[in-house]
Parts: sequence; C-alpha cells; structure tokens
Amino acid sequence: MIEVLPQFNSTFSIDCILFGFDEGELKILLIERNEEPFKDWWALPGNLVSENESLDQSAARILHELTGIENVYMEQFYTFGDVGRHPQGRIISVAYYAMLRLGGDKALKPISNYAKQAYWINVKELPKLAFDHQKIFDQGLEKIKRRIKHQPIAFELLPEKFTLTQLQNVYEVILGKKLDKRNFRKKMLSFNVLKDLNEKQKGVSFRAATLYRFDKRKYGKLFGKEISF
Repeated sequence: MIEVLPQFNSTFSIDCILFGFDEGELKILLIERNEEPFKDWWALPGNLVSENESLDQSAARILHELTGIENVYMEQFYTFGDVGRHPQGRIISVAYYAMLRLGGDKALKPISNYAKQAYWINVKELPKLAFDHQKIFDQGLEKIKRRIKHQPIAFELLPEKFTLTQLQNVYEVILGKKLDKRNFRKKMLSFNVLKDLNEKQKGVSFRAATLYRFDKRKYGKLFGKEISF
C-alpha cells in the first residue's frame, strides 16, 4: 500500500545575518523594506527561494539584490518555522550568517526595489525588526558567541594587520564582558597562531602598538580548542 502524503502550502525563504566590526562596535546589516507587509520597517536581508535555485544560490542572490554585496561565504545555522511567523501564510525560513571585515569594498547599494536602503547598525542600537527577525538575530548572536570560544572567528572581523588590543576588543564586544588584559594576551599568544610583524601602528596620537597577523597555517592548533576567560 502506497501512503499518499497530504499537500502542504508551505514556502521557503532565506534570511541573512551579516556581522561586521568597525571602530570598536559589532554591527549587523539591515535593510529598510519597501514592500508590504512591514513596509518601511527594518529587517534582515531576506526573500523567497526561487523554484530553480538551491538554498545556497538563493542566499547569494537575495543578499546581492537587497544589499549590493556579493561573493560572501555564508553558512546555514538554523531553520525557523513557527506557525504565524509571516502574516501572509506559512513560510519556513532558512537562516544564513557570515562575518565580514568592514571597508570600502563592501559598499551597500540595493539593486532591487524591495529594499529602500541597506545599512550597518550597531547591535546595541537595534531598532524594532519586522516579522520574527529579532528572534533570528538573537539566535545568530548566540551562534557567534558559542563559536568564538572554539574557533578563531574574531580574525574574520579584523583588518589583515591588527593589534592585541583590537583583538581583545572583538572578543569583549561579542561576549559582552570585559576581559583581563594580561590574561587575554598571555592566552592568545600561547596558541601560537599570531605572527608578530615587527611593525608598529602608524598615524596614532598614543603609543604605537605592535601589529600582528593571523597565521592560517597554524589554524588547526586553535580549531576546536575552547577559549575560556
């Protein structure tokens, strides 16, 4: 006997969480919606999955259309499917996330009328978000808080050359707590994944600090090792 499955009218969408770090602040990429529902609200970049696309292809297309950003590696991290999460029907959303170095090469310019504008916003100044995007954001933030304790993802947010103070600042902002300077530096240097460049900061009004670079060849020494402070 062949079981006939019931027909469901569920639609899949993609929501993207992009974290960036700039001038000591952790930021999130949001769009201002130009369509109902929630017209004029801030939201995560997101839209429906096309029938002829994979989820990864849809994520790349949606991010590009709504923000102008492309060629960004994103990972799936959760699926949101609560009944009633969208006022126009049953929509299941697959959430992706990425962490970026902010700079001129990440200019924001939506190419779809679906978004009025895209903007990096400090996570501490988050506005009220459309749909259940606050829940998605909270889940994404918890994801990077857990991941930063086991993988060197902080380096994804920093410039190629950075100081130990800048590195510590990333950890403090993501974890939401102050860290002891001496203990932090001792622990990070003990992992042997930082390369001393024998260079100092330039153009600063205070005592110039030593610059470091993340040594990707030694990545495995830190991967999976819990970093507790």
